[in-house]
Amino acid sequence: MVTTRADGAFVNREKVVAAVDLPGVPSGTKGKVVLRTGFSWDRYRVHFENGVEVSWVERDQLRTPKEFAAEASQ
Repeated sequence: MVTTRADGAFVNREKVVAAVDLPGVPSGTKGKVVLRTGFSWDRYRVHFENGVEVSWVERDQLRTPKEFAAEASQ
C-alpha cells in the first residue's frame, strides 16, 4: 500500500485529486503521482484520469482522496 509520508509529501504512484483547476485538468479530477522532484520544495508530475499529464504541480494544488472528500463535505 502506498501512503503519504509523515511530512505530508506524496510518494510515487500515490493517488491524488486536483484541488484547483490546472491546465487541462478541472478541480476534482483524480490522478496518480508519476514523479516527485525538487531540492528546496517538492513538486510533482501527475498523470490525471482525463489523459493529461501535468508537471511542476505543488502540494497545495493536490489533495489525497480522503482530504478532498472531507473538504467537499464541509
